[in-house]
Amino acid sequence: MEELARSRGSESRSSTSEQETADLAYNNLKRQELESENKKLKKDLNELRKSISERASENDSSKELQDSYNLLLSQLRSANEELDGRKEEVLILRTQIVSTAHIRENNQPIQQSSEAPEVSEDKEPLDSEEALKAYHGLRESKKLLEAQLQTQSRQHGDELEALHTQIELLRDDIEKKQEILSYTASLSPEARVEYSVQQEITRLTNDNLDLKELVEKLEKNERKLKKQLRIYMKKVQELEASQAAAQTSRSRPALSRQVTVQRKEKDFEGMLEYYKEDEALLFKTLITNIRPNTVSATVPCLPAYILFMCIRHADYVNDDQKVESLLTSTINAIKKVLKKNNEDFEMTSFWLANTSRLLHCLKQYSGDEAFMTQNTGKQNEHCLKNFDLAEYRQVLSDLSIQIYQQLIKVAEGIIQPMIVSAMLESESIPSLAGVKTMGYRNRSSSMDVDSGGPATYTLQALIRQLGQFHGTMRDHGLDPEIVGQVVRQLFHCVNAVTLNNLLLRKDVCSWSNGMQLRYNTSQREEWLRANNLSHSKAAETLEPIIQAAQLLQVKKKTTQDAEAICSLCSALSTQQIVKILNLYTPLNEFEERVSVSFIRSIQTRPQQRHDPPQLLMDTKHMFPVLFPYTPSALSLETLHIPASLGLDFLIRV
Repeated sequence: MEELARSRGSESRSSTSEQETADLAYNNLKRQELESENKKLKKDLNELRKSISERASENDSSKELQDSYNLLLSQLRSANEELDGRKEEVLILRTQIVSTAHIRENNQPIQQSSEAPEVSEDKEPLDSEEALKAYHGLRESKKLLEAQLQTQSRQHGDELEALHTQIELLRDDIEKKQEILSYTASLSPEARVEYSVQQEITRLTNDNLDLKELVEKLEKNERKLKKQLRIYMKKVQELEASQAAAQTSRSRPALSRQVTVQRKEKDFEGMLEYYKEDEALLFKTLITNIRPNTVSATVPCLPAYILFMCIRHADYVNDDQKVESLLTSTINAIKKVLKKNNEDFEMTSFWLANTSRLLHCLKQYSGDEAFMTQNTGKQNEHCLKNFDLAEYRQVLSDLSIQIYQQLIKVAEGIIQPMIVSAMLESESIPSLAGVKTMGYRNRSSSMDVDSGGPATYTLQALIRQLGQFHGTMRDHGLDPEIVGQVVRQLFHCVNAVTLNNLLLRKDVCSWSNGMQLRYNTSQREEWLRANNLSHSKAAETLEPIIQAAQLLQVKKKTTQDAEAICSLCSALSTQQIVKILNLYTPLNEFEERVSVSFIRSIQTRPQQRHDPPQLLMDTKHMFPVLFPYTPSALSLETLHIPASLGLDFLIRV
């Protein structure tokens, strides 16, 4: 049995030694390969360093290139040093492996002969296990070091390739600069300056294109982030509204008891209180989600009155943070609603009326004597006690002007396609329907938009649209002075577009069109009188059109006619008068054209007026808007809030 155990031990030791020998041979081969590869890389690096130094010495005139070469050389040297360090680590590892193998070979005979047989039976397995563990540990460390060496070799190869690429780029750059230098040296000084300017322009153009591309990417990213922000804000608002609704439902019994007590004692002072957590729900209900038809059957400008009553209570309890939050959130919410409905005339008119009414309330109840002259005694008792909101009044005034401009823009966009067809092409006088100017008798007659002509409108369609605008503003409670300014601005737009087309179209410059134009203008004057808008100064904007229509109808032959035309057409410039006379077209062959001598007499006649330099009228001209102070006769304590608005969380104080 002992001999059998010894034979098995010797066999295991022999197999182990054979495996160690094979591993050592493999390591030697691997090491030799790595050493040869390192020598080759080192040789390439030396050649590359030599070529770089030679080229750098050839181009000593360029300091910038010399610095670039020095940087590359320093990088190469650092890579070389790191490679030498790795090589030393490999040699140290190899020495350790060889020394370990020699120690094991020397220990094996001693272990076989020094101890008794029974003792060797106990220690031989233990020594072999320790040796195997040490061997496996060395193998693992060897593999780890090999992997590290391969990684470093790959990194070194990548760095070397990158350096080669940089050298090629620098070489190309040097060649280009040498070509440019040789080319510029052959040019004259003037041509050299011009060439350098062109090169700089080309460089700046390329930089500009790169910056534009970067800006486009940033804008795209900004739009994406804004979209995500809107989504998150909407989720947050919904969450706040749901929490506010839950809080309101929890506190509802106490709220109803408080309101009941106040109504019973008839002690309502025209103020509204709300809890802080209900503020988001207040703006969402009263501003963001409200539609004009929701409050059409109530007091005009009801949202403005409700907001002011909330402001009064915050002033009453001397809560400056609540006042600031109320006014700031109100202004921001109105801006968001108008931005969302920037093409809706009804919504724009609704918030113009409410914003201006809130502004009037801040003035009426400010406590300033200038705004208290028309107040009742009860209204004077409701004036603000603790805060001066003059700065917020200015902000609301600016906001009202912005809403007014948006309202004009929306209305002009609606009536713009209707103007030419309604004012110059529609045949509202039946007796003139068959009268056509020479050369234009085959033109089809205009049709109302309702009768199948999709691109044509009659005068009645235009007047109906103006009536809808007026009725909407009146129903929303907009001040009559502001309504008049809106009508005046729209009349100016209609007149400017009409006159500009008259000055550019020969087919509408005739006696019959003058009659038609005068009739259409008189219909608009009648509309102004029927709607009590004579005070709006809108009729004054009709003068150029009226005078142009009269110019088409009067005699245009003698010197006395020229004098009459000059005195009659005071709202038209000489340039416009001459243009209409040149475009004037006879009705038939029996009517004479305006003579050149007559037109020349108009031009040479001394004028005592300041004519504008341009021929056409400015269709985008905006008259200055004014918001006159208009106090309200409504008593705040009598205001009723309908339950349909969903504002039952407000507490009457």
